Amino acid sequence: MELTLTTPALLFSAISLIMLAYTNRFLSYASLVRTLHDKYIQSKSSILLWQIQNLRKRLYLTRAMQITGIFSLLLCVLTMFLIYINFKIFATYIFGIALLSLIISLALLIKEIQISVKALDLHIKDIEGLDS
Repeated sequence: MELTLTTPALLFSAISLIMLAYTNRFLSYASLVRTLHDKYIQSKSSILLWQIQNLRKRLYLTRAMQITGIFSLLLCVLTMFLIYINFKIFATYIFGIALLSLIISLALLIKEIQISVKALDLHIKDIEGLDS
């Protein structure tokens, strides 16, 4: 099967939607960090410090997700250009790297979700402890 301009172009909408979701995550984390910072300045709570450290990990993962997603999109564009100038063998390899980059981005998303769930689980346990 031959790689055509349509194949990498199909990933544009998927990657664009993923990047929008990553950006929304980043913006919500940025807002949360600012709020927690203000609360920490007032109370110096160790729980708040743990939450801030947890958010730092999640922010760095989100940054890595965004970078690998953007890299994947960039390589898809390069693939289309290489197909256009009839360098189809190079285009095939570049497209393979683009797919690997997208896989890495999605794997990082899974890791970030696991960290987020762990943080929320601690809050739920804290609430359950208050009801006792």
